[in-house]
Amino acid sequence: MSASARKALGSAVILVYLLLYVVVAVMIGERLHANAWASLAFYAVAGIAWVFPLRPLFTWMNAKG
Repeated sequence: MSASARKALGSAVILVYLLLYVVVAVMIGERLHANAWASLAFYAVAGIAWVFPLRPLFTWMNAKG
């Protein structure tokens, strides 16, 4: 698979994943019913945590050859 095809496919997967991730994170955040600081902490962690499951995809997208 060419590099441009890998990047196009990977970008589509990232967009779908992020859409689903945001929906799930908001659903969980709404159910917490915590105070403002706890909500802030949850959304801060959720805002960073999305990237870790995608690390193999990023590696595959940027692979040479």
